Amino acid sequence: MLKIRHLTRPGLEPVDLELAEGQCTALSGPSGAGKSILMRAIADLDPNEGEVSLNGRSRESIPAPSWRRQVVYVPAEAGWWADRVDGHFPEPDLAAPLMVQLGLTEEALGWQVAQLSTGEKQRLAMVRAFLTAPRVMLLDEPTSGLDPEATAKVEALLHERRSEGVAMMLVTHDADQAARMASRHFQMAAGVLKAMGPGAGS
Repeated sequence: MLKIRHLTRPGLEPVDLELAEGQCTALSGPSGAGKSILMRAIADLDPNEGEVSLNGRSRESIPAPSWRRQVVYVPAEAGWWADRVDGHFPEPDLAAPLMVQLGLTEEALGWQVAQLSTGEKQRLAMVRAFLTAPRVMLLDEPTSGLDPEATAKVEALLHERRSEGVAMMLVTHDADQAARMASRHFQMAAGVLKAMGPGAGS
């Protein structure tokens, strides 16, 4: 589905990796190891070199906005440009059910962004990502600010999307979460990506 060949940029040694349809790959490593750099490079948010393709189409052949909707990066701290939550959702009727599924209420659309907790921001950023109907989701510690109940809701929705064929890369420091979510586990250190465990190669 997503094929990566010799992807590199400053702080990232060349990466060869494939993500299959419906597959989740976990990525761990210390802060500054290059995990976010890798995800941003895949999403083409920073200058990079290498070959990346989705379902046989090269990234260069797909307009950048379209690529970033299909291969969506959800950072640990998402950006916000409007004062109220509903300013980030052109189609609130589509967003509301997902908010409820993630343990929020429909009233969240009227909340002030400045008053959101870290966990609320994380879940709302996930809703934003889901609404682009992505084929690949690059998730940078999506549950780090959540309690176990909210984490379970997020994981359940991610499993649901995986069953629909969405491929995922998940950065997590939680080994139990990696075991629950992913079929492959990679470790990153000093910009070098290494497979962990049996059958974890690309």
